[in-house]
Amino acid sequence: MISVEEARDRILADLQPTPAEIVALADAWSRVTAAPVTARLTQPPADVSAMDGYALRAADGTLGTVLHVIGAAPAGHPFEGTIAQGQAVRLFTGSVVPTGADAILLQEDATAAGTDVTVNEAVTAGRHIRRAGQDFAAGDAVVPAGRRLTARDIGLAAAANHPWLAAHRRPRVAILATGDEIAMPGEPIPPGGIVSSNSHALAALVRAAGGEPVVLPVAADTREAVAAVADALHGMDLLVTTGGASVGDHDLVIESLKTRGLKLDFWQIAMRPGKPLLFGRLGPVPVLGLPGNPVSAMVCSILFLLPALSRLCGLPAAPPPTVRAIAGAALRANDHRADHLRATVRIDPEGRIVATPFPVQDSAMLRRLALADALILRAPNAPALPEGGEVTVIRLDSLGL
Repeated sequence: MISVEEARDRILADLQPTPAEIVALADAWSRVTAAPVTARLTQPPADVSAMDGYALRAADGTLGTVLHVIGAAPAGHPFEGTIAQGQAVRLFTGSVVPTGADAILLQEDATAAGTDVTVNEAVTAGRHIRRAGQDFAAGDAVVPAGRRLTARDIGLAAAANHPWLAAHRRPRVAILATGDEIAMPGEPIPPGGIVSSNSHALAALVRAAGGEPVVLPVAADTREAVAAVADALHGMDLLVTTGGASVGDHDLVIESLKTRGLKLDFWQIAMRPGKPLLFGRLGPVPVLGLPGNPVSAMVCSILFLLPALSRLCGLPAAPPPTVRAIAGAALRANDHRADHLRATVRIDPEGRIVATPFPVQDSAMLRRLALADALILRAPNAPALPEGGEVTVIRLDSLGL
């Protein structure tokens, strides 16, 4: 068995980001940029007023001075003349500052009477003027490559005059559940059977991570049925299987896919839950084989599938972020496998994160996983820890799960 860290490193080393495609700006939210977004214009394109008021020469803006208003310049309608001594032009927020002006007299600091305006508060040169290029200049890289686009980034790209962006194609992930006992929700359940939760949970996780899930029909426990999945992988960027990766007579994924060319990289991880995890390649398609146990499958997805999807999407791939917390209960000594305890989280009066593991950690208890706020990470051979000791946790809410 290999460690969690080695397994993740080997998975990520075998993956490459998906190719770029051009997407409309309106559809670009949450996509990952495949190239820097470079400004096509300067923003603002000229010196503009930051406030409603009057443009004037700072030398004329002394207290009590009366200026002659020679025109107005609403936003989008610049004043075409030049301001001379003793003159002012009416401006509004976003108006271009006329030639000759170097100061703004605020509307509330002025008294207008006909075509004249009186200065009630002395002005300062340059104040309330947004200089040309203050935000960005033409040619500036305003959004870097490899960034998942937020609503703010979309607004910035629009301001930089980009109706289309180059983004990595969403990775297409085939999801295969195996087992004679598996029925999809709403279908008849065979004797001794169970309802499949893994396919739906994994599809939701893939969508949340920016991928496109393709849920394949459940494969029966025959080598022919499992091997046939190879025929459905055209155009897929990753195959994720659940079940059939352990050591029983009916755990057929490895041997079945080997008949179709599977090149196995590794199998079995020193972790709990999720020991029977495999990774390899079926032709050009990477294969990540998860345990069939639903909790084990989800924990393995958090540790391995999420970083893999980040790499495929064009993002920097890394382990899930962790934070330090206080153990809300005593933890017993760990064995040779890394443990991942499902836990709830609260904030104590001192502002510390307190993570309390569920008293029963059975990996078939999906409801406990749904109620969990975090995973407490326990290193191999970690000694017993008293309540109040410091632990490392993965906050599930930080992952959007």
